[in-house]
Amino acid sequence: MTISGIGVSPGIAIGKARVIKKQAVVLTGILLLNDEEITIAIEKFDKAVAVSVIEVEMMMNNHDALQGSEGVEILEAHIELLGDPQIREDVVEKIQTERKNVNDAVIEVIQAAVEVFKSMDDDYMSARAADIEDIGNRIVKNLTPAIAIDQDYEAGTIIIAEDLAPSDTISMDIAKIAGFATQIGGKTSHAAIIAKSRGIPAVVGCGADLKSVQDGDMLILDGQSGSIIIDPDQETILKFEAKRDSWLKELSLLKSLKDTPAKTIDGTEIHLFANIADSAEMENALEFGAQGSGLFRTEFLFLGRNDFPSEEEQFEFYKAVALKAKGKPITVRTLDIGGDKQLAYFNFPEEQNPFLGYRAIRLCLDKKDIFITQLKAILRASEFGKLKIMFPMIATVNEIRAAKAILKEAMQTLTDQGTAFDKAIKIGIMIEIPSAAVIADLLAKEVDFFSIGTNDLTQYTLAVDRMNEKIKDLYDPFDPGVLRLIANVIEQRHKNHIEVGMCGELASDPRATFLLIGMGLTEFSMSASSIPVVKNKIIKASLTEARKVYEAVMQMDNSKDITNYLQEKTQ
Repeated sequence: MTISGIGVSPGIAIGKARVIKKQAVVLTGILLLNDEEITIAIEKFDKAVAVSVIEVEMMMNNHDALQGSEGVEILEAHIELLGDPQIREDVVEKIQTERKNVNDAVIEVIQAAVEVFKSMDDDYMSARAADIEDIGNRIVKNLTPAIAIDQDYEAGTIIIAEDLAPSDTISMDIAKIAGFATQIGGKTSHAAIIAKSRGIPAVVGCGADLKSVQDGDMLILDGQSGSIIIDPDQETILKFEAKRDSWLKELSLLKSLKDTPAKTIDGTEIHLFANIADSAEMENALEFGAQGSGLFRTEFLFLGRNDFPSEEEQFEFYKAVALKAKGKPITVRTLDIGGDKQLAYFNFPEEQNPFLGYRAIRLCLDKKDIFITQLKAILRASEFGKLKIMFPMIATVNEIRAAKAILKEAMQTLTDQGTAFDKAIKIGIMIEIPSAAVIADLLAKEVDFFSIGTNDLTQYTLAVDRMNEKIKDLYDPFDPGVLRLIANVIEQRHKNHIEVGMCGELASDPRATFLLIGMGLTEFSMSASSIPVVKNKIIKASLTEARKVYEAVMQMDNSKDITNYLQEKTQ
């Protein structure tokens, strides 16, 4: 039997299954009777948090191999979340006002926060729900300490679970764990990110079929294709052992490519950037050979707090990223909230279609004070690095002109104050709405660069909610309609002499590399760990052959034929 999921960390694992079933945290419904019990409950919460912090710190100290990697950054984020005053304030309020016992108060506060993040349409943002859930489970565990889950695994074990918390993945003994598979999860989940970082083959999003795996079953897990074979015969095992040896040789090559220029064999230079959210991610991206950042998501500074960050706080945040980049370019996307990214301290209107509503640039143009504060902070930070400003969700020429007018006002204010900034800072937009792709020729006259956001562009072009399980198979960036829009945008690079990059998930898909180069794309931005894989494809490609691939794809009328053809060409 073969199970299909999403391959998120390449490599072949061959071994026996260990099925992990975690005990769910449950509400008790018990109410506190008096002030003394309330005081004890709050003290119990604070003690559990303190113990949780110590546990996370011990994990960091005991995993020297993770220093400088995503694992340490995630654990540092967990410590920050454990000390988040908003979480404590909400828990204490439930204990004092609603007389909830501490177990129930923690569960309800964490569940509410998890739901906020899970509802977000941005894959990266929704995956952060795992961090909140992880620290919540840790606190609950330390409220009522129990016997730890047995982790005495045999060498070559393949972990099977409904889901894995970030700390579960970080604490895996890679000397014994050959790989893992989960029922849920996506490419941007922390389990996926850490699996890539640690070199653990992994498949996520396998669905209910994974429940058929039993403890001790012999498995083959392919982290590239996303397939899991249960009880394979000897011939199949030998075939995948050879494939595993081949992958290990390729992995050794990939690790040596950090300082290798991303040039095709006929001399075309391709620029590879990283999608980041803070200075730590910028530093990590450089370790993978990133030439800067093609997407700096600024909204993370605005989430999980009680009020909008001040200009000074934003300035320090952007400055820190600029300094970490060491002179390499950083594309700063202005505030992209609304729709899926709600703020607890901002009263968003109720909307029937929030993803098509009051969000991103639309909100910023309406709330000029919020927008101009951010723009001033970015401009000030431009003195410390090579920053560019990018506006999200632009649909019309009038919107970009309005945004530029406010930017000009911010520049004038800083000039009047005598504050230094890069007066020649480059201005660009995200191309993620079909109308923007169609009128790319008009928009190109207004800006210095485009960045194609293929995630939303695909969703809006095909009218597919990519979070809807019922129609998720319709979400396909290789659809001819989507590819034609992308090609039209890239064409404007030559006609209007502007920069065009891509920061959506398609940029990191090695099946698309030849196609995109053939279209004329020379700037890719992706998760840092994907850079060596894409670079390896680039240095084996020729521009002449890539153009032939592009021309062939443009003659095809369905995504299945396109992906099969590209898969064959990129092997």
